[in-house]
Parts: sequence; structure tokens; C-alpha cells
Amino acid sequence: MAEETKIKGIESGRAKFAWECVNKVVQQWKEEKDKKKLQEYKAYTKKIPMYIKTNGLGATLAFMLSKKDKEAYQKLGQQITEWLKQAPVQIIDLENANFKTLVEKIVSLNSSSYRALTIEVLAFLNWLRRFAEGLIEEGETNEK
Repeated sequence: MAEETKIKGIESGRAKFAWECVNKVVQQWKEEKDKKKLQEYKAYTKKIPMYIKTNGLGATLAFMLSKKDKEAYQKLGQQITEWLKQAPVQIIDLENANFKTLVEKIVSLNSSSYRALTIEVLAFLNWLRRFAEGLIEEGETNEK
């Protein structure tokens, strides 16, 4: 019973943090009237989990890091890093880390830590995707 409560608490924390992340992005890019960034952010929250499942966490985050011209990828990378810094289950030490540091540290993880980190990132992205779909309306994107 205590384990179930702990899991619900972790999931609730993920959801709350994801809500705050998506809300900040929506507010910022709405103020800037940047529909393209909103569209990209929403699309990437859907695509990144599949990239991770297909190519692995390290390769996907390295790909995102390389896309310096795509602010939505950079924003998602920062949000993933910030979540992992404060996640209830600390898999990797990210104190004072940024997105680039996260990518650098991932390559040195043992396989069980890598798997655990992958599961955590996918769980967080699941919440980001849900909130992005709910908060970024169709009229705010170019999607039909």
C-alpha cells in the first residue's frame, strides 16, 4: 500500500512539473506570437518518445542537442534536464547541470542506470505530450 502511494506521488510530481513546463512555453510563445515554435513543440513532444524507443535515449538527446536552430528541441532538452534534477528518484547526479551536461553524462552510465533514466524520461515526456496536446489548441498551430 505504501509503495502504491509513493508511485502516485512520483506520478503526481511529474504531472505537476510537466504542466508548469508546458504552461510556461505556451505563455512565452503566445506573447511572442510564435505559432511555429508552438507547433514544433507540440509535434516534438509526440515524436521524441518514439525516437528514444527507436534510437535510444543518448542518441535522441544528442540529436536534440545538435538542433541548435530549433528552439523547441532546446526547450524540451532543458525541461527534461530540470525534471531529472528534481525527480524524486535520483538516477544521475545533475547538480548545476545543463542539457549538454546531461548528454555528456548519459554516455558513461551503466546499462541498468541507462534503462532507468530512459524509463523516467519517457514517463515525463508522456505528461508533456498530454499537456501540450491539451494546452496548444489547433488554431495555434498550422496542423489541420
